[in-house]
Amino acid sequence: MTDEQAAPYGKFNEEPIRPELEHAVTAYAREQGLLRPTDPDIGADRIGAGLTAVVSVKLDRPDFEGATHGVLGNSEVRDCVGQAVQDHLGRWLKEDPERAAAVIDQIVQGARRD
Repeated sequence: MTDEQAAPYGKFNEEPIRPELEHAVTAYAREQGLLRPTDPDIGADRIGAGLTAVVSVKLDRPDFEGATHGVLGNSEVRDCVGQAVQDHLGRWLKEDPERAAAVIDQIVQGARRD
């Protein structure tokens, strides 16, 4: 299977990682005092403006759904990818606090302007 067959038109299904992005970034921002207590949690739509992720998964039997078969349907992969994103992003945030603070500050300031 080629990359184009696996992800037609370069599309990526973000759904499996959105909640984990929100959780990891919001938890870190609150732990570090980068969010005020009255600030709402940081939504994945805001986080997308400050982060880029590359996730590669190889499956023996991929299960694609949708009219164009462009969405990966393997639920065990969704869970695994989501947990990996949360774990690795959380670790990166803690290991590189200066860059993490800069990214989160950009996200928070953008949310406050809106």
